[in-house]
Amino acid sequence: MAGTLHAHVDWHYLMYEFRQVYRFGSAGGSKPIRSHLKAVRNQLNAEMALDPAVSLPEPARLPVVDWLGRALDRGRQTPTASLVDTIDRVQHQLAWRYGYDRVPRSLQGKYAFAELMGPKGPVVSERLILGLVLLAPGCTYPSHAHDDITESYICLSGTLSENDVGVYAPGSLLYNPPNHRHRLTTGDHEPVLLAYAWSGAPERLANQKMTFKKS
Repeated sequence: MAGTLHAHVDWHYLMYEFRQVYRFGSAGGSKPIRSHLKAVRNQLNAEMALDPAVSLPEPARLPVVDWLGRALDRGRQTPTASLVDTIDRVQHQLAWRYGYDRVPRSLQGKYAFAELMGPKGPVVSERLILGLVLLAPGCTYPSHAHDDITESYICLSGTLSENDVGVYAPGSLLYNPPNHRHRLTTGDHEPVLLAYAWSGAPERLANQKMTFKKS
């Protein structure tokens, strides 16, 4: 189903709730994180003002999506509950993917992502990528990096660690500057749902190659 953002009410509010998270989320006193939050919300404001095209993909599931219901239920008890509710409204329209040419067997049943905005849609933008990552309990997402892309995750449900240097609960932001290697691990009992934003040059966003990096 095609059209523009204003014609897709649930998707319009999904973008609105993303913008709210990046507007009111704390930078924890970090100037680079504050700058990133501002850049994401300003670009999202600009994209929404253009009433971008929406091209919904054929919905697709992967095994980890069995955990999505639990993640949404738990996410409704968190500071980002309003965003979680809007995700629930569109969950049946999401296309969950791996994104890598070769995915480790141990990861195949424990990970997937769904893009929400980007060069290929569903909400079309050449200057910003937004999406979701779902991780099962007991998941180790191997060390990887994104060339010339600034990335942030907002934890919506569950708890996780990055590079074994901290534990992040719902409402937390994880910031990864360009080319920074990061490894994610989740707890043993609950799934983790993350919202993410990628910012960078349009040619980088359009041609980003997702690969795992050796430490």
